[in-house]
Amino acid sequence: MNSSAFTPSETTTLQVLDIPLERDVFLRNLVRELAGTLQDVVGLEEASGFISVVGQRIGEQINDDYKAALGVSELSPAQVAEVLVDLKRRIQGRFSIVEATDERIVFTNGACPFGDKVAGRPSMCMMTSNVFGVITAENLGRAKVVLEQTIARGDAACRVVVYLKPSAQALAADGREYFRS
Repeated sequence: MNSSAFTPSETTTLQVLDIPLERDVFLRNLVRELAGTLQDVVGLEEASGFISVVGQRIGEQINDDYKAALGVSELSPAQVAEVLVDLKRRIQGRFSIVEATDERIVFTNGACPFGDKVAGRPSMCMMTSNVFGVITAENLGRAKVVLEQTIARGDAACRVVVYLKPSAQALAADGREYFRS
């Protein structure tokens, strides 16, 4: 058996290469490929369902974290709106409140936390829907989240409406409903 010895090159040579690979990009690519595989294998609706379960669990964790940090057992409607914007800011989204009334909160977003990795993966938007829906419902009793526009579907920005109360407008809107557990 002929074996030749080799000496690995210095790792510093590799460390200076311009390769777009670091933890954040790797994890966003991982989520993108998981969502894409789910969409391809089981379809968009089922993939959205799987991602919804993950979003629900993450929403519960984030809700608990904010309530503990604020020292409250329940968030007010104003706090819910602020928390939803803040959590997206912390993960590099650019959400802002367009409108806040007793019946609904309207958000816009110019930068998805998943960056360009969300393109063509609308099932990934279930993370936003579920996190927003769970946090709102757990604190205010109910929510209906409508993803009117999404970067994942090719829109220039996201427009997300969170209905806080049942109304004719809320009932007519195509979205997901959430209730306090």
